[in-house]
Amino acid sequence: MKKDIKTTEAIFPMPVLLIATYNDDGSVNVMNAAWGTMVDRDIVALNLTETHKTVENIKKRKAFTISIADAAHVVEADYFGMSSGNKIKDKLSAAGLTATRATNVDAPVINELPVCIECEFIEYQNGTYGLGVIGKVVNVSAEESVLKNGNVDISLLNAIAFDPYTHGYYKVTERVGNAFKDGLKIK
Repeated sequence: MKKDIKTTEAIFPMPVLLIATYNDDGSVNVMNAAWGTMVDRDIVALNLTETHKTVENIKKRKAFTISIADAAHVVEADYFGMSSGNKIKDKLSAAGLTATRATNVDAPVINELPVCIECEFIEYQNGTYGLGVIGKVVNVSAEESVLKNGNVDISLLNAIAFDPYTHGYYKVTERVGNAFKDGLKIK
């Protein structure tokens, strides 16, 4: 029997996305954003409030990158979620990571993370149920170590997901089925 629990943050897993931007002085700001998703094949939505330094930077530079956090960098990813860019000037350096300029947008690529999504800023939605930052994916790059047959292999990436029930991070690694194929057994 199901029992009612006291939470509204109930969708699991939530991706651990590291959003990187440049500050006015050229230093790198990174934040941990678990509330992000694809809303179309090349459009991302990040549920971020305008109080975040990251949102201010995105609006100014018209660009940002999204790195998928992996198990090897869980400490850094958590730090980026606990520390405010409004208070700490260069969170990337404080975490001991490095960045290079993205090829296609005015935003940094975190060198140590294996997958990076470069995005152009489209708009900010701030209505009651607005999505926050909306961006267009213009490039995705991945280290060869996480590629198999030219695509990212999740079992090699060791991406982490956030569990809002227990505030834990979990590795996403094992394939358990085949999309658009396994369901044919019922059809």
